[in-house]
Amino acid sequence: DNGGQSDEAASIGNYGVKGQEYQPKCCPVETKTHDFPDKILGKAIPYGIYDLLDNNGFVNVGVDHDTAALAVNSIRTYLNEMGKERFPAMSKLMITADSGGSNGRRNKLWKVELQKLADEFSIDITVCHFPPGTSKWNKIERRLFSYISKNWRGRPLVDMATVVNLIANTKTETGLTVRCVEDRNVYPTKIKVADKELTKVNLEPDAFHGEWNYTIKAKTKNIK
Repeated sequence: DNGGQSDEAASIGNYGVKGQEYQPKCCPVETKTHDFPDKILGKAIPYGIYDLLDNNGFVNVGVDHDTAALAVNSIRTYLNEMGKERFPAMSKLMITADSGGSNGRRNKLWKVELQKLADEFSIDITVCHFPPGTSKWNKIERRLFSYISKNWRGRPLVDMATVVNLIANTKTETGLTVRCVEDRNVYPTKIKVADKELTKVNLEPDAFHGEWNYTIKAKTKNIK
């Protein structure tokens, strides 16, 4: 699976959105001239998972902060909503991710949270980060988020329901379908992970660029 946060994090409200949408000539949609964040409506932070083989996307829309905890909980939600049904005998999970950001290779919290996920589902999680400067080759950008961006282009994101519906209604002629959910959890920022805590992560670096490619093994395995 591909995983990644979208560059399309946006303020929710009656703001103008780049692009075009057809409307009756007499009735243009009026929007605010400045997109200062609304403290009540907040913002939408889409975090996506894309199944390369099945051409299916899953987007978890956070409303708080873009952190490693949001990234991993998005994967957790995907597994509960779609993954366990599609892969009932799953024992391993492979994720390709960008090199930086909330799921970056240097993000300690990302690895700590992945260990929790591995233990929770009793699976080994292999992560392959794209080298710095190559995130444009991440297929989730071209096969999922690019179509989501086209679908909501030119339409004001007046509330969270609009965001979720626009994402969930994204489809392509090649068969892309997307499921979308809202994540109302709070994700605090500036959480520091001590080196001692990081040593508890059961991480095995790959022989080839272990700083980019590694497996986090579950500490306990269910006997099936």
